[in-house]
Amino acid sequence: MTRLDPTKPFNVLFLCTGNSARSILAESIMNRVGAGKFKAYSAGSMPAGKVNPFALTLLQRLNYPTGDLRSKAWEEFSRPTNPDAPDLDFVFTVCDNAAGEVCPIWPGQPMSAHWGLPARRRLRARMRRRLSPLPMHIGC
Repeated sequence: MTRLDPTKPFNVLFLCTGNSARSILAESIMNRVGAGKFKAYSAGSMPAGKVNPFALTLLQRLNYPTGDLRSKAWEEFSRPTNPDAPDLDFVFTVCDNAAGEVCPIWPGQPMSAHWGLPARRRLRARMRRRLSPLPMHIGC
């Protein structure tokens, strides 16, 4: 990808259906770790309307700023619905549901990829199945 202005950060959009946890975490982490090189955003196709409190607690415990985080609809980043939407360089879906949905047309002709992260409840169920043969008193 050729940049006309190498001092301008790359704009990255992380998508998940509810935009309440995984995409919010990715936005916050990318903004801190990639500061100056990347500007991250997140959105969802069916936003939950609030950020998952466990995601906020995790970020706060790791000293990530959380004051500006909010659950947003992906239309906020689409030019037909928002003429002020930023040009995007990268769009990543972080949940399988969002990866299978028809996305809006993004400004800037971004590169896109799927980086699937399991939902917490599915991950917890998978761990229970794997650990079920172990005695329950381990680690208590």
